[in-house]
Order: sequence, then structure tokens, then C-alpha cells
Amino acid sequence: MPDITEAGVIADTPRQLFIAGDWSPAADGHRFGVENPATATELCKVADGSAVDSARAVNAAVEAQPAWARTAPSARASILRRACELILERSEDLALLMTLEMGKPLAESRGEVAYAAEFFQWFSEEAVRVDGTMATTPDGRGRMMVIRQPVGPSLLVTPWNFPLAMGTRKIGPAVAAGCTMVLKPAPQTPLSSLALARILQEAGLPDGVLNVITTTRAQEVVEPALRSGSIRKLSFTGSTAVGRLLLAQSAEAVVRTSMELGGNAPFLVFADADLDAAVEGAMTAKMRNMGEACTAANRFYVHRAIADEFAGRLGERMASLTVGPGTEPQVRVGPLIDAVAKEKTSSLVSDALDRGAKVVASGQVPDGPGHFYPPTVLTGVSTGSRLLHTEIFGPVAPVIPFDNEDEAVRLANDTDWGLAAYMFTRDLDRALDISERLESGMIGLNTGLVSNPAAPFGGVKQSGLGREGGRVGIEEFLEHKYIAIPVRHHVHG
Repeated sequence: MPDITEAGVIADTPRQLFIAGDWSPAADGHRFGVENPATATELCKVADGSAVDSARAVNAAVEAQPAWARTAPSARASILRRACELILERSEDLALLMTLEMGKPLAESRGEVAYAAEFFQWFSEEAVRVDGTMATTPDGRGRMMVIRQPVGPSLLVTPWNFPLAMGTRKIGPAVAAGCTMVLKPAPQTPLSSLALARILQEAGLPDGVLNVITTTRAQEVVEPALRSGSIRKLSFTGSTAVGRLLLAQSAEAVVRTSMELGGNAPFLVFADADLDAAVEGAMTAKMRNMGEACTAANRFYVHRAIADEFAGRLGERMASLTVGPGTEPQVRVGPLIDAVAKEKTSSLVSDALDRGAKVVASGQVPDGPGHFYPPTVLTGVSTGSRLLHTEIFGPVAPVIPFDNEDEAVRLANDTDWGLAAYMFTRDLDRALDISERLESGMIGLNTGLVSNPAAPFGGVKQSGLGREGGRVGIEEFLEHKYIAIPVRHHVHG
């Protein structure tokens, strides 16, 4: 892409806070820089919100809540559909913006834009399907009416790795349910969220329904909001460590929470698997987003009979990928998000090598600036290696052999996390049995991709609470209200 196009996309994106329908600077005038991870240079500066701005945003959401809750479901659905159309119309601009601030290749950014739009499409359809129940009490003396209403003002905290889709996955059900929102995007990738806010404003979302606070002062912005008693729902996507902290902060005001936290996904390949499909699935599960995904395959457990062949073939594919700035069309692996992420990945690999692991294949890193790390395949990984017990969040694939099903399941479940797992086998009985035994919220059976707006997304154990997407996604933003109604002529037993 020509530099003028990149500069134009950045210049056209809002850089201020979005509160009560107005774009404004931070109350104290602070701003922070947004870095291009491919060049380690600053793209622009955006408003750096403070506790004062957080309070303004929460107040705006509270004031807008009553009228928004009474808005017709069809009107909320229409806004989401229009926003979906605008996202698709601006796909190229949004994709380039995402690549510049996050680093992923343009092809992947275009895919995320389409994925993000799908959440608005899906929840526009769910908005008009919020229903209730009516039943006679068991003793026949009354009727039980149950209605579902919006939980109320919601705080949405999104990560940097899928900056547009994580916004729509949370905003979509909140809008559909009738909840107002305060959105705090990650400081590494605020521009996609600001562009999304402008799209929703153009689509007709009323003032105060969505408020966006970009900030580097997360604790100063988030904690007072959670403790205020005005926020009734927290939806967070991010690390388990931060999730634990937010759960503790939510406890004081008994804020309803949903948490999409870390992952440590196992990838199981049995001896009867279609090896071509398994390698292709591994490339998808590992290399999507440079491995910077909570659903990324982290530990590759392969039956000993085919482990060497699988590792060799995966290594060839990984080493052949072109690494470089995501704006270049031939690039398939962009930079990691920042220097800290690169150092973490490098440290995990070094630890494994110090414990006896061998490099099967490693890609080439371009000369020059940027936070690049080569796609790497390891074998001979010791069970004590740190990369088996943490979320790598980088393009590294350790391959470990197993001998039988019980061992595979034990190794797969030997983690505090349980978000996604992957399995390749042609045996239907094994597929169903192992799927039930794996401690994971999502299973990719003979596929390396599990994400779909129409499916519930979420994990077990320390991977989180609740689900996003699918029919249950809107439930996270709805309360059940029971109305007891006596009857004059009850049914006699």
C-alpha cells in the first residue's frame, strides 16, 4: 500500500474519547502514542482517558439506559444491520488500519473485518427473539410470568489481538439486549475501536448508548467504574491474571461478569488421522494471527508412529512462510505486538532448548526494525519446559509424541486452562469419546478453526466464565424477572 494511503487512513480515524455522542480530548489533556509493530514507529497519538473521563462515560451510559431499554427490538436490529453494512463497505480501510496498529497481514485483517461484521448481523437477528414464558404454578393457584430485560450499563474491555471482532462480539449482544456500554479497548490497538464507534454513530446508535475510553491508565479507568454501583455488567477478554483482578474488583458491587481469558490449547493427532488435513489444520490453529490468539494451538501431541513425519511436514510449511510487514502482499507472518511479546517468545524457546529441545525448522526474519519472530517447530521438548505450561502467544509449535489415548488425554488436560482443543482422527467413536473427555469449552474436530459467530465461544477452568456468540451470547446481557400472578379460579388437584 502506498504511504499516502496509510497516512490517509490514520488521518481519517478519530483520536479522541467518545462520550455521550461527542468526541472530546481527555479531561487532563493527556495523550499516548500508537505504535506500528512492523516498524516500531509511532502512527499517531490518541486521547489518554482518566478517572474523570471514566466517570463521565459511566454517567452517560446510566442516563441513556432507560430510553435505550425501551427502544423497540426491531429498531436495535436495524442499527446493527446498518453498522454491519458500513463495516463491509469500509472493509479495505478498516483492514489497513488494523494491520498498521496490530501487525497482522492484510489478508487476515480482511478476514477479521468480515468476521466482525458477522457478529452485528447475527445479533441483529437475535434482538427480535428475546422472549419470556408464562406457566401455571404447580398448585394451580397462580401464574408465573417470566420476562427478560437488559442487565443495564455494561463495561466492555477488549484485547489487542482481534481489535475489531472483539469489539463487535461484545457490542453486538449488548445493543441487541438493550444495554448501554462503556468500551475500553487495549492501548496497543485503540484505532479500530474508535473507527467502530464512528460507524455505530453513523448507523443511528443514540448518544450515550456506546461510550469509548482509550487509555493507558486501565486501573484508574476500570476499577472506579466497577466499584461505582452504576455498572451492572462486565465483559472482559484478556489474560487470566487480569481477569482474576477484575473479578475481585467486581465483587464489591456484585457486578455480573463474563470472562474470556487465556488458553493453552492442545492439538491431538492420532495415528489414523489424515496427515495432510492435520498439517493444514495445524497451520490454521497455530499461525492465525501469528499465534497471538487465545485459541491458538499451543501443544502438539502426536502419536509416536507419525510424530516425526508430522513435525517434518509442519516444519517445512512453517519455514516457508514469508515474514515481514503485514502491508506487503506476499507476507504471511507479521510482527508480534510489541518488544515484550517478542522477548517472551524468545525466552520460552530458549528455555526449551536449554532443556534439550531441538529446532526442526525456523523461518527467516527480515532485517530492520519491527517485533518479528520466526515461525518455529520444536521436538524433544522436556515436560518441564515453560512453553508447555504457559500461553506462548507466538509462532512456535512444540511437537510431543504420545503412545495411547489415555496418555493423550492426560497430557491435553494437564493445564489450568480449558478454552479450545483440537483433534484429528478418522475414528468416529474415538472422536466422540475424546471430545467428551477433553476439559475444554470448544473442540475443533478435524479442523483448525473453531470461531463462528453462530457458536458459543468460551472456556472452562481458568479460561473463563460465560459464553460469547451463538444463541447464548445475548443471555449474558439479559436478566430474568419473575412476576407472580394469582388466579381467581385455580385448578383443583
